[in-house]
Amino acid sequence: MDYKKITDEVAKKLLSYNQDTSGWRVIKVSKNVTVASKPSKEYSGNLYRGEGIIKEVPSKIIPFMYLPEYRNKWDKALQSYTLLEKIDQDTGIYHSVTHSYGMGLISSRDFVDLVHVKPYPGGILTTNSVSVEYSGCPPSPSCVRGYNNPCGYVCSPLPENPEHSKLVVFIQPELGGMLPYSVVETAIPTTLVNLITETRAGLKGLKDHN
Repeated sequence: MDYKKITDEVAKKLLSYNQDTSGWRVIKVSKNVTVASKPSKEYSGNLYRGEGIIKEVPSKIIPFMYLPEYRNKWDKALQSYTLLEKIDQDTGIYHSVTHSYGMGLISSRDFVDLVHVKPYPGGILTTNSVSVEYSGCPPSPSCVRGYNNPCGYVCSPLPENPEHSKLVVFIQPELGGMLPYSVVETAIPTTLVNLITETRAGLKGLKDHN
């Protein structure tokens, strides 16, 4: 599998999502996080965008969000998150297992994702992810294997306050199983709000701890 080619394609898509200002519909605003969606070009569902401001610089935020030693401590949506294979300094294959959601309405899901961290000029840092087939981690009967279409984080310093960053998260997951569309439509915006608020809280806790 040509991981470099895959991550280059995902990075291009993520950049295009971030630059695309048309057609977004705001579906949830909560805890200073705004979630919008629009029909995806990758699959029959939606592309979701969550954004919020975080009091930290991108070079601190992005590692905190994707490295297992941090993420396992703060992300309450995940049962486990592990690095399966390190491909190079900025690229790896990760396995995440979610908790069940909505009083068991959505059972536990797992994802095997290729993740590549890419910097851009101006201190912008991105993660670029997509689900991949990986023989070392076959689907397990204990959870439903989901699929992440191209997704990731775009983290940019705020020009007016460089100690703060704008974090934009793009996701377009196929959760698998027999889920009613309405359940997915409710769950995903809440997941995005929680992801950004838990990142804020986790980073603050880390700062206070140090």
